[in-house]
Amino acid sequence: NVGFNTAYANYYQKSYRLAGHQFKNFAVSFPDDPRAEEASYMSALCYYEGSYDYNLDQTNTDLAINELQNFLNKYPNSERSKNINTLIDELMYKQEFKAYENARQYYKMGQYKAAVITFENVLEDFPSTKLRPKIYDFINKSNYELAMFSKYDLKAERLDKAIAYTRFVEKELPGTDYTKTALDFRKKLEDEKVKFAKVQETVEKQRAEFTEKQKAEEAKIKAKEEEKE
Repeated sequence: NVGFNTAYANYYQKSYRLAGHQFKNFAVSFPDDPRAEEASYMSALCYYEGSYDYNLDQTNTDLAINELQNFLNKYPNSERSKNINTLIDELMYKQEFKAYENARQYYKMGQYKAAVITFENVLEDFPSTKLRPKIYDFINKSNYELAMFSKYDLKAERLDKAIAYTRFVEKELPGTDYTKTALDFRKKLEDEKVKFAKVQETVEKQRAEFTEKQKAEEAKIKAKEEEKE
């Protein structure tokens, strides 16, 4: 009784980590006690309450999800299990929003390549995320920036990739503002592609002329050396 009541006292004082440990210890130590299920539930709830905001360390959130899932597995028919999935979903959204915000920071700092990779990781780690449309939009914007202001050697490839992604957004998010942005980007990207093709043509011509001059100079040098011999 003392351990059980002490755990509740710490819970009401918002000492969630300590209370969670005490509830869990009680449930493990006295599995046949009629309060064991309640203690297991309160232990999981303490970890849930102790989870920090998304912008802080999420170690407690990971622990909370595990504890809630453990309770659900152990007491699937319990009345207390009815809200467990809701709590787990809330905690998982906190994790995915943290990952989303981390990716968004890369975008805000102009690190578009890192932003694309990090947003794609969010989609892979959280395939059911409700943030998917926003993530598609940020990837689209990042690809656009990478393509429009790319270094010469990567520009053609990045333009093609960015144009392809606008089509992907149009297909996945029809009739949305995200698609309107994608269509606007596509026109600008295609115009840029035409301009860049002309630049490429000029550059390749200049390279060819330079190569020919080099060969001519090398031929002259070789001819002079042969004359000396």
